[in-house]
Amino acid sequence: MSATLLYVTASSKEEALRIGRTLVEERLAACANVVAPTTAIYWWEGAVQEGSEAALIIKTQAHLADAVTGRVKQLHSYSCPCVIALPIAGGNPDFLDWIIKETS
Repeated sequence: MSATLLYVTASSKEEALRIGRTLVEERLAACANVVAPTTAIYWWEGAVQEGSEAALIIKTQAHLADAVTGRVKQLHSYSCPCVIALPIAGGNPDFLDWIIKETS
């Protein structure tokens, strides 16, 4: 089993907290870190946009990435939320084992 990080952006700190708490309570994530505020500059609907968002960093098992993505899409206010899975190549083995232990 291997661990992975998912990077998600949300419309606000409150939305990121709600999504992160739900994922942890449902054992889809061992931990969710909310970083807010962040400023996003992006193309949307044919124009450059800029706005405040919150970043959510989710720690889970690699095989749960699709389930986490699906749940984020259900909980999210955006029609096309950013959800990116990043494999973890290494780190503190005890911490990586904890991620595996705390997720279903």
